[in-house]
Amino acid sequence: MPNKPIIAITVESQRDAENARTGGKFELNWNYAQMVAEAGGLPLVVPPVADMDEIAALADGWLIPGGADLDSAIWGEPLHPKAELQDGTRFEAEKRLFEALDPRVPVLGICYGCQVLNVLRGGSLEQHLPDIVGNESHSGGTMQEYAVEEDSLLARSAGTTSMQGQSYHHQAVGKVAEGMRVVAQTPDGTVEALEATDRPWTIGVQWHPERTPDDIATRRLFERFVAVADAYRMSKL
Repeated sequence: MPNKPIIAITVESQRDAENARTGGKFELNWNYAQMVAEAGGLPLVVPPVADMDEIAALADGWLIPGGADLDSAIWGEPLHPKAELQDGTRFEAEKRLFEALDPRVPVLGICYGCQVLNVLRGGSLEQHLPDIVGNESHSGGTMQEYAVEEDSLLARSAGTTSMQGQSYHHQAVGKVAEGMRVVAQTPDGTVEALEATDRPWTIGVQWHPERTPDDIATRRLFERFVAVADAYRMSKL
């Protein structure tokens, strides 16, 4: 058994069955794995073709990184014309992993990953924020500051009620799923962070903390995530 907690990282996928040479591709930004490794974890990159029951048995933590848009058919709405869909194989694999995973395993969702956590539990998304807030202030890498609820798991994990990060999204959490709690919003009402109320450590942030790796609160968040994963690993010994 490894001496470090195994952190499963599901990846962005684009299936291309017509391409006999490659069949498609997987993508993962370097910083996600780097942040996990620097926090003391062992990154395990997980493509959607993997056996998710086996991954669930291996994983001590799960990081859900950013990606393209979720299909609104999942929560029963017509697709917005501005949607740029993530390959459906990724969501189906992540759904299987979520269902197979021990609820004690810590989960950190980033951007798309934050949205996935809400949708997996029965919530919905706002499909195009400019239609709602009247501008594109949440896209293009805008640096924003986030006031985090003082009594939240996120605030305790990051060691602060004030966080900052880069914003790259045009979708956001809509109807909040049962068992999830909003712990950070921007003044325009956009949900920026949420967490599970019925699991020990499940947090989603809408911004991209991996893009500000030197930020103290970001490092504390990843370190706490990996520490909880390590405690879970030790509980299995």
